[in-house]
Amino acid sequence: MTLRFGTDGVRGVANRELTPELLTALGRAAARVLGTERPFLVARDTRRSGPLVEAALVAGLTSAGADVELVGVLPTPGLAFLAAEAGLPAVMISASHNAFADNGVKLFARGGRKLPAEEETSIEAELVAAPDEPLEGDVIGDVRSHLGGAGRYVLHLAHALGGRVLPSFHVVVDCANGAAFDVAPSALRELGLRVDVCNAEPDGVNINAACGSTSPEALQAEVVTRGADIGLALDGDADRVLAVDETGAIVDGDQLLAILALDRHERGALTGDAVVSTIMSNLGLRHALAARGVGVVEVPVGDRHVLAALEERGLTLGGEQSGHIVVTDLATTGDGTLVGILVVDVMARTSSRLSALAEVVQRIPQVLRNVAAPNPAALAADDAFAAAVRTVEAELGDSGRVLVRPSGTESVLRLMVEAPAIEQAEGLADRLALAAAAAAGS
Repeated sequence: MTLRFGTDGVRGVANRELTPELLTALGRAAARVLGTERPFLVARDTRRSGPLVEAALVAGLTSAGADVELVGVLPTPGLAFLAAEAGLPAVMISASHNAFADNGVKLFARGGRKLPAEEETSIEAELVAAPDEPLEGDVIGDVRSHLGGAGRYVLHLAHALGGRVLPSFHVVVDCANGAAFDVAPSALRELGLRVDVCNAEPDGVNINAACGSTSPEALQAEVVTRGADIGLALDGDADRVLAVDETGAIVDGDQLLAILALDRHERGALTGDAVVSTIMSNLGLRHALAARGVGVVEVPVGDRHVLAALEERGLTLGGEQSGHIVVTDLATTGDGTLVGILVVDVMARTSSRLSALAEVVQRIPQVLRNVAAPNPAALAADDAFAAAVRTVEAELGDSGRVLVRPSGTESVLRLMVEAPAIEQAEGLADRLALAAAAAAGS
């Protein structure tokens, strides 16, 4: 069986690439590698294929002797919180911001932390290893419901501010018809916020559909129409968030990271006076933080790399432009709802509008293009395409940069160009996209 972990677990089209047979084998392999001494927590988002994937994974886990506790629909950070609370391994069934036909599997070690790469490699190897003697009788794993998890996660979020409440702020939250459709509004209301809710009626196929962090346009209009202070756009599993300020402008992950970092820095609460960001972060973020004495540790794209750097350097704050931000003194993984709460708290304590806070990052024009490719890594290494990249880099010199990255979750090559003017960035990005498409034969 063929399976490879990407930057955020395993993803594919449910029932075509992620077949029940492969998922059962994955569950069995995970139990063998991670051990069966403690039960696995299993949660899922709102995709129609969620119960199918859950059933196949649970079959694999229990056939290898692992007990399973079913949490039901819960955001990825909610599951990570429960795993940390109980010291249990966990499995999240979600394809995050992908379209509903996709699904995925994220594995957490005991304590709610993403698996290190070496354990993922061991699970991949276990999939093709010779099968053990089948278990039978009372050594087969048991399955039971894990009750009260959603309520405990809501209280965890509500207590993030140490008892402070935020009654004077009006928030519009877009739940992306995903896993946070119930818990995110509940947590925000627990804090005394006035909350309007959009896209919180999941039907199995509308997750991320023209809503959430991948399509925030409707939320932008709602914030202005309702006269709200802030909008929060979550994704399907609510591990990331983009914000909308009171004027309807997007506040992206770089700006949110800067807002939180500088607030902590000014209060003497930013551990190490540094944050972790990825190579996709806008140069404006680095300039803003450096000007105020905050260091930036740059890592490859993916929360795994952010988390590893945070742990290695003893830092507590890091994130990605996509809005996947990790605050390690409050969570073990990215948590969109938590980050939204912390940003509103900064607004409250500084008596500032979000638009004013976001101005700290003067973004350099940055243009992204995705080029479909069966083998994005091979396309990135193509000689003709690489020559086109070198030509663009020479034109930019020190005034901008080019980033070429095979996606870890989709069959696309991601291109990013930063340049002093948006027209220049767009023109160069279009040139590279055409060169990539030609090299791919499309």
